[in-house]
Amino acid sequence: MLDIKLFDYHLPEGRIAFYPAEPRDSSKLLFLPKHAGESVHGKFSDIVDFLRPGDLLVLNDSKVFPARLFGVKVGTGAKVEIFLLEKMTANRWDALVRPGKRLPPGTEIELFDGKLRAVIGERTDFGGRTVDFNANGNLMELIWNHGEIPLPPYINRQADDADKTRYQTVYAENVGAVAAPTAGFHFTDDLLKRISEKSVEIAKITLHPGLGTFRPITSGDIKSHKMHTEKYTIPESTAHAINKAKKQKRRVIAVGTTTVRALESAVNADSEVQPHDWTGTDLFIKPAFEFKIVDGLITNFHLPKSTLLVLISAFATRERILSAYQEAIDRGYRFYSYGDAMLIL
Repeated sequence: MLDIKLFDYHLPEGRIAFYPAEPRDSSKLLFLPKHAGESVHGKFSDIVDFLRPGDLLVLNDSKVFPARLFGVKVGTGAKVEIFLLEKMTANRWDALVRPGKRLPPGTEIELFDGKLRAVIGERTDFGGRTVDFNANGNLMELIWNHGEIPLPPYINRQADDADKTRYQTVYAENVGAVAAPTAGFHFTDDLLKRISEKSVEIAKITLHPGLGTFRPITSGDIKSHKMHTEKYTIPESTAHAINKAKKQKRRVIAVGTTTVRALESAVNADSEVQPHDWTGTDLFIKPAFEFKIVDGLITNFHLPKSTLLVLISAFATRERILSAYQEAIDRGYRFYSYGDAMLIL
């Protein structure tokens, strides 16, 4: 048994970041040596000093779309929320709907002041429902114009237009996420340029984080927790760059836990990363996991008792991570999606 209580900590009130740092790379950075040694504190822009020529930085270029849609029930005018999860066909989505008990199959919903209609369908996995739209080919355009960015529940405010840009990385490209790969928020175009000029190689993968990112571990025994499947893509060029770096004993540094899960899911029997095209992974990384690819990790500060905290505790150790978290709390770091960052090397 691996008790979930071992991955708990107390975060004082007021330490959750409701808004991002400006500029992006002005957020705080805690550098934690993976095995031994004292932590170092600075700004995220200092990360260049911890990287060395030949390192390979792997980014997740997933892009969040405005997945929260608000409408009314046809006939009654009752308010309805549709939270899009995953596209099934051109106009059919797997989604969460509220209030679910009052929306039986066949219920019609009017959205965006009559610009769009939807029909609620049958139940799907993890409590979702199918939703069919009559979009006539312009569904994503309507979603981008009228939908709301799905900020995490702990950011206790209404999303605004600025979040459509700021709740993204500057290199976000492949649309499909309902949760952002937040470790990449701290990079600016200029910082990435400085990193490249130091002869650090940069490669990209895509893994669309879903609602599973926020699903708590409900079992007392971590080992019995089941991860929600998320799809990922690793281009052939990225796989080649990673395998070449590993053979040459160069460090592979993952930006974010999503990148870690994709890379460690794609390893073959020869400890090489294979290219993948929208392969599903439900890999749950926990203590005793053998990392075969990732040598370093850039990550934000995660919720207590979360799968993400468990993952980084597997990468370093639980004791080392929780000690670093307490140090960050003592030094006024901001936590979670819009918060500060940690580099583990």
